[in-house]
Amino acid sequence: MGSTADSSYDSKHIHTPNDNDNNHTNGIISKPTILHLGDPILYNHTLHSQLSSKYNIINPAPSSLQRSVFKQHLEDKTWGDFSATIRPFWNTGGEMGSWDRELIELLPTSMQVMASAGAGFDWVDTGVLAEFGILYCNGAHASTESVADMALYHILSVFRHMTWSSLAARSSSSDEWTKAHQLIPFESHNPRGHTLGIIGLGNIGHAIAKKVRAAFGMKIIYHDVIQKNADMEREADAIFCPSMEELLKLSDCVLIATPYTGRPLLHAHTLSLLPAGARVVNIARGVCIDEDALADALDSKHISAAGLDVHAHEPRVSERLSKMFNVTLTSHTGGGSVETAMAFEKLVMQNVEAVLEGREALTAVNQGLVDRYRFSRGQKETNGVHGHEEVNGTKAVAESPMSTGGNGGVTNGETSNGVMDAGVGNDNGTPSTAVGNT
Repeated sequence: MGSTADSSYDSKHIHTPNDNDNNHTNGIISKPTILHLGDPILYNHTLHSQLSSKYNIINPAPSSLQRSVFKQHLEDKTWGDFSATIRPFWNTGGEMGSWDRELIELLPTSMQVMASAGAGFDWVDTGVLAEFGILYCNGAHASTESVADMALYHILSVFRHMTWSSLAARSSSSDEWTKAHQLIPFESHNPRGHTLGIIGLGNIGHAIAKKVRAAFGMKIIYHDVIQKNADMEREADAIFCPSMEELLKLSDCVLIATPYTGRPLLHAHTLSLLPAGARVVNIARGVCIDEDALADALDSKHISAAGLDVHAHEPRVSERLSKMFNVTLTSHTGGGSVETAMAFEKLVMQNVEAVLEGREALTAVNQGLVDRYRFSRGQKETNGVHGHEEVNGTKAVAESPMSTGGNGGVTNGETSNGVMDAGVGNDNGTPSTAVGNT
């Protein structure tokens, strides 16, 4: 879901630092309210207690989160003028479905920040949130380690045909075991010395590059909308490709680690640019690949193997791909570890606490858009952060919010707009807000 740049700007939802209506009741200062969506805190109890001492935290029952009921509660102001929402776990608290204009327009004027677990945010329109001065903070760095590890598993699998070997061993068939034992050695390759092309060298892509270089000794090339600085490239020994077309032609294995841009990055044409026998790995979003085109390329043997942690129609998996022994499939568990869950939980609380206390958010996805809307109206503060001449080390620009796509090029280390060449850009030029792996 992309930003609706042509929509009207509704100033009644914009929060300013002096808008403290929700903090006063008959002259008595009350604690700001945080709406907690989903399951209670499991790990970071000390931090939650600290938050509870300063803020009124309301945790609605799951039955209140169904879309029609949730909308009615917002219209009725059941939870008052809350200032923030937290969603500590990606698999609960989303019962209301997509956070689109219909929902966002119902939020109270006191609303400043929405923080959620998960690196991906294709379920929330961060552009519309920005129109109303609301920051969206994702789980950016929390899942990096886990997703990068999963990428290594898939890379090794597509080179060494691990799924074929595993299925044959589990078949209880002596014939299948013998066939795999005898044939796989003549179709497998060591990753070392081969070229890995990474589309998107954000936090996760960079972590993958470093791990792959150290563990497998592969050559790393990458494409991104912005070339990374020399230090970042040196850490991963990564070489920049100015176009995705160039990257594809040079890659023995291509890995997608970039946001969804509104249409697949890999489709019949772009897959044809890969060398014969190349491999495909996706740990970003399933819709980044045209799965039928990938299945066709596998059938024709132009692509020798594929590894997919994410799928276009989750929880449904492509029936064609699921029947192929040279395709490794996992259930979008790239970020699925206890360590990730703990970090997600901690990060949502830290983000909300920072913003409500007038400090800079740790992982604001749409900070650039919020600043641009503010700048275009001559306002100098956004959610308590003064001036915004510089955001996370990047100079804020003065263009209209519609002059650049997405979140201004970079979102907490992840590219916000993937790849816009080689025929893979968005049809209408409006970037999606999908990113990463949860």
